[in-house]
Amino acid sequence: MKNLGFVRVGTAVPTLKVANTKYNAGQILDLIEEAEKERAGFLVLPELALTGYSCGDLFYQEHLYQHQLTALAHICRATEERKLVVILGCYLRLENNLYNCAALIQNGDIKGIVPKMFLPNSKEYYEARWFASGIDLIRRRKTVSLFGREIPFGNLIFTDAEADLSVGIEICEDLWLPASPGAQLALNGAHIIFNPSASNDTVGKADYRRNLITVESAKSNCGYVYTSAGVTESTTDVVFSGHSIIAENGIILKESQRFARKSAAYYSEIDFQRLRFERSQNHNLAQCASAMGGLSEFQTVKLAPVRLIGPSNRLHRHYDKNPFVPDDSRQVNERCREIFSIQAAGLAKRIEHSHSRKSVVGISGGLDSTLALLVCAYTHKLIGRPADDIIAVTMPGFGTTGKTYNNALTIMKLLGAQVREVSIKDAVNQHFRDIGHDPEARDITYENSQARERTQILMDIANQEGGLVVGTGDLSEMALGWCTYNGDHMSMYGVNASVPKTLVRFVVKWVMENKLSGPEEEPDFSSDNALLKTTLQDILDTPISPELLPPDPNGDIAQKTEESVGPYVLHDFFIYYTIRYGMEPEKLLFTAKNAFADEYDEAFIQKWMKVFYRRFFTQQFKRSCVPDGPKVGSVSLSPRGDWRMPSDADPALWLE
Repeated sequence: MKNLGFVRVGTAVPTLKVANTKYNAGQILDLIEEAEKERAGFLVLPELALTGYSCGDLFYQEHLYQHQLTALAHICRATEERKLVVILGCYLRLENNLYNCAALIQNGDIKGIVPKMFLPNSKEYYEARWFASGIDLIRRRKTVSLFGREIPFGNLIFTDAEADLSVGIEICEDLWLPASPGAQLALNGAHIIFNPSASNDTVGKADYRRNLITVESAKSNCGYVYTSAGVTESTTDVVFSGHSIIAENGIILKESQRFARKSAAYYSEIDFQRLRFERSQNHNLAQCASAMGGLSEFQTVKLAPVRLIGPSNRLHRHYDKNPFVPDDSRQVNERCREIFSIQAAGLAKRIEHSHSRKSVVGISGGLDSTLALLVCAYTHKLIGRPADDIIAVTMPGFGTTGKTYNNALTIMKLLGAQVREVSIKDAVNQHFRDIGHDPEARDITYENSQARERTQILMDIANQEGGLVVGTGDLSEMALGWCTYNGDHMSMYGVNASVPKTLVRFVVKWVMENKLSGPEEEPDFSSDNALLKTTLQDILDTPISPELLPPDPNGDIAQKTEESVGPYVLHDFFIYYTIRYGMEPEKLLFTAKNAFADEYDEAFIQKWMKVFYRRFFTQQFKRSCVPDGPKVGSVSLSPRGDWRMPSDADPALWLE
């Protein structure tokens, strides 16, 4: 099976009866059986799951201890014919002390046992009454004798060499410390940290726990799989909620319903290839590992091949169709607010530094130029420049429709810009005569001549006025090379340079819904906010087009960009996962199929994915010399920043 770098992990919270190991083992086995059917590679169960965390002084009872060992052996035998790896909380008696531990079980064997390092012993917690810290013990011994064999013990990293996957374990309180064992595990190569826990719930604690796990996974570029004791623990003084979380590099993939009354398991996939990619780019991790390397020594324990998720499987984890756009509407608003502010701040600095007297921007009536003009208008307010210091130029050509022309004029006037109109038809026709080109030949020369004429006009006006040409091209166009070299490809500062097409829509919509109406409305944003809002909505509803070919017989746009290059929603998906996470083609197709299952079939996705790769490679020469522009998100194609690529790299491997 092709290794796509996905492993399915599960967090389980069994119902239990405190101190009844037979009953508890039965519940655990049911969850193991379910996880096996779900084709999970790993299943983690809570801290001290065999006995219950809240046994108190019963932990000292030999009867309970021996029955726990019997239950542990029973669970080991039950995994002999399973491909599942089980991480299970238990306790051991070693050197006259009890130790709170987690055992990793695979193919019927305990592969290793990890003791809890840090014991909570204040307020409602009294763990030190029953258990000893594993810190001193792991310095003296590397194995424990159990069930007739020596088992690795202590600081352990479990590795599947075939998959190039490593995992580690920390227990409950270990996570809450400034220098956690989990962080040390990550620095020593663990891609996924499992945490069997028994954290009780009080008001606000779930939010803190959630933030802690999210930050830990982000700081360590790791997957974090956490599960906690449920409501069937003793409620003598505290209540447990069964809070379970699966996180990956700062993002929560799955979270349990708290206070569930029945046994429950939750699954998602960890993309450990993505984690390896992230770490390969984060050189500070290696430096940190080197600086902290003397603090802990880790044993490597070899695992048999772990079950992975392949191309024929469906994913539990959700992939957004719009990865640049958050799911939550509040986050969308905040994201758009930040982007708009970054664009304006960047342009403001460039205007002030260059002592530009005017901002010159070409307006087509399309989305990109609209956003650029909105940014200009807002920037001029920020720096105290009058709106008519913006020279907005509309340049009708052979493909300009009445709809886009009128929308362009409307927004230019409403925003108070200095309006100029320069038709390019005569100049381009003269150019055709100069170079001997048949104007009836609607080829690339026909199209690019128009784009270059427009750029020349903008540049020359800027020279006349001591101005700065503000570029309108976006990230998606840059990635696909959907721009004319030394035409609309060029400007003096590109405010949309790292904003993908799908996000351009949302930022324009955000301006409509926040700057032009509602509680955040700025009454002086334009001369008529209501009309501007209506016009922006019309622009949003207009098909994306360069308008370089003549309109259809009805006067409507004939040249639609997405009919030529494919849906931008697909291309932005490809851009994000290729650039941000280095996804290989087969994996990209697999994730796209999962994300767009209700919209596009595999053949359609594959067709446009090949177009993406072909254009991305062949058009690098345009990206190698793009103007400056602000980085607004995690993906940028600036040759001076995030992306350095030879212009003549061969795409053959990506097109196979």
